[in-house]
Amino acid sequence: MAMEYEVEHPRKAYGWAARDASGLLSPFFFSRRKTGEKDVTFKVLYCGICHSDLHKLKNEWSDSIYPLVPGREIVGEVMEVGSKVEKFKIGDKVAVGCLVGSCSSCENCVNNLENYCQEAIPTYGAKYVDGSITYGGFSDFMVADEDFVVNIPNGLPLDVAAPLLCAGITVYGPLRYFGLDKPGMHLGVVGLGGLGHLAVKFAKALGLKVTVISTSPSKEQEAIQHLGADYFVLSRDQDQMKAANCTLDGIIDTVSAVHPLMSLIDLLKSHGKLVTVGAPEKPLELLLPSLILGRKSIAGSYIGGIKETQEMIDFAAKHNVRAEIEVIPMDYVNTAMERLLKADVKYRFVIDVGNTLKPNPSTTLD
Repeated sequence: MAMEYEVEHPRKAYGWAARDASGLLSPFFFSRRKTGEKDVTFKVLYCGICHSDLHKLKNEWSDSIYPLVPGREIVGEVMEVGSKVEKFKIGDKVAVGCLVGSCSSCENCVNNLENYCQEAIPTYGAKYVDGSITYGGFSDFMVADEDFVVNIPNGLPLDVAAPLLCAGITVYGPLRYFGLDKPGMHLGVVGLGGLGHLAVKFAKALGLKVTVISTSPSKEQEAIQHLGADYFVLSRDQDQMKAANCTLDGIIDTVSAVHPLMSLIDLLKSHGKLVTVGAPEKPLELLLPSLILGRKSIAGSYIGGIKETQEMIDFAAKHNVRAEIEVIPMDYVNTAMERLLKADVKYRFVIDVGNTLKPNPSTTLD
């Protein structure tokens, strides 16, 4: 007997899903809706893997819904568009990031900040407006409202574009919003992983001077010679940190592990901003005099709205900002998750869905 997720929608779909908090992924048959009048249906060609996928697979945030098809860095080619779609046509290269819906009427939505809408609908593991569960990009095709689809410009390779949909917008957004985007400004980037390496690349493309701050001395050569950072500071070396005090206009902190903030705040000039985009599971210590005595500030930022995401993609295409990736086949995904847990990737896994997800012969657009 067919399960509900196989028959709740008219189109048969195929992907890889986790059935429980073990996080183990395996082939999965389900269904997707037909193309609505404002929908874009596209064949998935590539899908990036982000650390959030790992958290969701293992239910580490206590909100996962199983079966769970991950993937929120999704790129592909349009197969069909609804009768009222105005922005896309068949054959276009497109992408879907972290969201597939929002209320569209709140103050945040009106101001193109769907990412902060209280009714925002994540790309997978959430209830859609029709009551069904959303499934992500570890699958053969996607159906999404055109308002949550972005265009991939010609010249931007699809595989390296995929991580921009989450990691890219996560660091680009705060650079723009907090005014850390003026040529000649000095930016610190804490952590040199999936987020950090893109923060360096976007900052350099914006004309900033960049210092990478890391606990790993082995990252220095990579940061400066390969990614183009100007300076490197080993955060465990008190002399290096002291020498860098009061030199930075802003800091993008990408680290999700518990780590000291006070020494980072000391690196800021007066009026400097420390923006955190990582999400440590435990509270971090903060002594307010460090902020007060320099009119410094600490803030957070979460992905970006659809308009800003399109702006980021266009900027990346124009300025040759590319994610550093390792392309993998679909059946390697469980090994990739184990490696991701150990930070054993430079710097982002991308699944070659189009060429390695064995096709489901029953998938049609009927």
